[in-house]
Amino acid sequence: MIVIIGAGAAGLSAALAAAGDLRIGSEGLTGSGSAGPDSLPDGPKVDDVLLVTKTDFTESNTYHAQGGIAAAIFDDDGPDLHAQDTLAAGDGLCDPKAVAILTQEGASRVREFAKAGVRFDRDRQGHILRGLEAAHSRARVVHAGGDATGKVLELDVAEMVRENPRITVMEHAFLKDLVIRDGRVAGVRLLINDHDSPNSAAANSTDANNAAEEPTAERQRTEEKTIPADKVILATGGAGRLYPYTTNPAVATGDGLAAALRAGAQVADLEFYQFHPTALAVGEHFLVSEAVRGEGAVLLDEHDNRYMTKVDPRAELAPRDVVARANFRTMQAQGGRPVMLDVSPMRRENPDLAAFLAHRFPTIDAYTRSLGFDWSREPIPVAPAAHYWMGGIRTDLFGRTSIPGLYAAGECARTGVQGANRLASNSLLEGLVYGRRAGLAAVRDDLSHGWAFNPEPFRNSAIAGMPVNQQPMVLKTPTLPEGSTVDPWGRDRIEQEMWKGVGLIRDADTLDATARSLAEALATANAAIGNANAAMVTPTTTANESGHITVDGTVTALENRNLLTIGYVEAVAALNRCESRGAHTRSDFPQINPSLAHSVAYRLQ
Repeated sequence: MIVIIGAGAAGLSAALAAAGDLRIGSEGLTGSGSAGPDSLPDGPKVDDVLLVTKTDFTESNTYHAQGGIAAAIFDDDGPDLHAQDTLAAGDGLCDPKAVAILTQEGASRVREFAKAGVRFDRDRQGHILRGLEAAHSRARVVHAGGDATGKVLELDVAEMVRENPRITVMEHAFLKDLVIRDGRVAGVRLLINDHDSPNSAAANSTDANNAAEEPTAERQRTEEKTIPADKVILATGGAGRLYPYTTNPAVATGDGLAAALRAGAQVADLEFYQFHPTALAVGEHFLVSEAVRGEGAVLLDEHDNRYMTKVDPRAELAPRDVVARANFRTMQAQGGRPVMLDVSPMRRENPDLAAFLAHRFPTIDAYTRSLGFDWSREPIPVAPAAHYWMGGIRTDLFGRTSIPGLYAAGECARTGVQGANRLASNSLLEGLVYGRRAGLAAVRDDLSHGWAFNPEPFRNSAIAGMPVNQQPMVLKTPTLPEGSTVDPWGRDRIEQEMWKGVGLIRDADTLDATARSLAEALATANAAIGNANAAMVTPTTTANESGHITVDGTVTALENRNLLTIGYVEAVAALNRCESRGAHTRSDFPQINPSLAHSVAYRLQ
């Protein structure tokens, strides 16, 4: 049995591939041959899968994704053009081979999912509609439900998973840690909220009437359980909850990435965190999709002046890092007040602008109106917010990590596709392509014949004299001096420290101080959790704001430790990269340093 942690696009795609769902295909791997790192070994074609989700089955970053899926499936486009745009946005840090796989196989995956029934938006003749987004040279972004692409994709593909008898879904199970034995994966340690529907009964049901009722604290038991497995795929998504301003849902606390670090896995590119340029500056920092600017919206300062035309020739359609920094600096110049997004230029093509917005962007339209805005008549306030992590667990082209038996896919992985700055709408595509590759590899890899971890070598390495195919920089896990009594940090302090110290614009002094503070906080969290485990603390349960059951003093503490773990490594990586490139900006090193056109791997010890 293969255990997959996470049920977003990457986890669902991995599950279907491992379980042998013919609707998404099992052939057509780019560059596959009879041997070598680009090919899969001969072996079994299917396996049973346990798909583990942190809360409800369909709650993930994928579910909340608005923009769309970039795919070269139209006559005036091609994978090579898509690859060129991806490489340009990645600012010298993409792996060309990984990008070629993404764009070539991505087109096939989108066609397959469309044929399998994913409800992409179509015109009256049944042709898939497409939109233009920043830094794309072609209109190639397909949508579903207008601005609800992730939600539609999640629900439609989840239904395929429900129908597959080889896949069992376990809901409300938190990844506490990986089990490592003799240097290889031996299983996962889960904290399970056990209630009337502990695993697959409701999740695999196609009858909505059979779904379990919302659990209550009185009916629920919390159980720690170890699931044996020699193949584990991490598809746990991002970590937007590192920051107070984020488009990510509450589940995005970097659990898989942190667990992999504690297990000794290599990670890379953690200094590159993408801040989306336009989240609503009020309410829950709701994402205002890139596609809104693709349709013609412009950015204004508080004096109604359009400023992006002076920043970049592509104006509002410049890469996300360029727009995010311009918004941030404009806000700084006007005392921190938000910038404004004006959709009125769309009126030229859409005289009934209100009707157009309600049809094209129904989710955004409903949310803005719920806050009292009529964005068809007035600009809306927006600000940058943490959105997507380009870095992650270092993998090869089939999701294999540096730990035998451990795979990673989606936002928690560093495949080499995203580089220093993700091209808009490539994230769902990466989940579909590399989730599938990880699932196929997990079925076919025979660990008794060795571990075929073959990542693309880092190019042009020039840091501390390291060779091109460098070994990772080893970071010692922070520990507290004996007798220390520092209180663990709460979530608010973690978010504020990260925003101030490892936010959009960074410098050496602040990064150094923040890394030291995070190290001490991580040591405190590790000590506190260790003491709690030693004392066999029994957690209490409460319902959080979304109605889901959480385990006070346990899951929250574990999530905070995860955020401190990955935040600490991010701060160190940002301190070590003495240049500005992509989503990483250093005020003390404002230029790109061509000799640093490489990645650095790290691991904790």
